[in-house]
Amino acid sequence: MKFLVPGVASAVIGAVLGLAVVFGVTAAASDNTRPDVDRSGNANSSLLNQVEYGSR
Repeated sequence: MKFLVPGVASAVIGAVLGLAVVFGVTAAASDNTRPDVDRSGNANSSLLNQVEYGSR
């Protein structure tokens, strides 16, 4: 009986911490949105808004 209470308490605390870690990792990994591209630059001189090998 001496080992039952600490064992159960340890199991409960381990389960709670395990769930917290799983939910924390899931929340951190679910940030999968793409940032908006800034298209306010000059298209003729901007490499990101123009085809890299020149105008057509």
